[in-house]
Amino acid sequence: MKTDPHPQSAGDPLTFAQDVALEGPPEVEFNPGIASRLPAKSSAGGALLRDGQGRILFVVPRYKTVLDIPGGITDDNESPKAACQREVSEELGLRLELGRLLVVDWVPRNGVWRDSHQFIFDGGVLTDEEAAAVQVHDEELGGLKFLSLDEAAPQVHPSLLRRLKLALAAADSGQTIYAEFGRPL
Repeated sequence: MKTDPHPQSAGDPLTFAQDVALEGPPEVEFNPGIASRLPAKSSAGGALLRDGQGRILFVVPRYKTVLDIPGGITDDNESPKAACQREVSEELGLRLELGRLLVVDWVPRNGVWRDSHQFIFDGGVLTDEEAAAVQVHDEELGGLKFLSLDEAAPQVHPSLLRRLKLALAAADSGQTIYAEFGRPL
C-alpha cells in the first residue's frame, strides 16, 4: 500500500513539524557563501488591543523613550504571530487568541536597528473588567496606558502612529493593509 506523501489532502491538518519534513532535506547552497551575504531583516508582531471606549493599550518600555504596543521581535524560527502571543503573555500575563492580521509594514533601518517587517494582529476589544485587570508582568515595562490616537501621538514614533491608524482602518474594513513606513501602498 502506497502512503500519501501529502496527508493534508486527506483532510487531516498537518503539524508544523510535518510541514517542515515535507519540504525535504535542508537546502544546500549552489554558490557557497551566498546565503551569508544576504541581508537579514528582523520581524516583530504587535497586538492591537482596545478597551470598550476604543482606546488602544500601550506599554511603557523602560528601554526607550516612546510608548509601544504589546508584542515584540521574533526569536529565531518563530513566526510574527507566535512572537506576538508569546510577548503579550510575558508582558501582560494575557493568554490571547489573536485575531487576523491587520497590517504588514516595512520599516527602514534606524540607527543600530536594521530594517524590519512589523506585523499588527487584532487583539480584540477587552471588557471593562478585563481592561481594569491588565497588569505589567515584565520588568522591561514601566506601565500601561489606554489612550486614543490623539492622546498617544506625542508619545509614540510617527511611523507607529501611522501604522496604528492603518490597523484601526483594517479592523473596521476587514481588509489587511500593506504599508511602507506606515504609509499604505
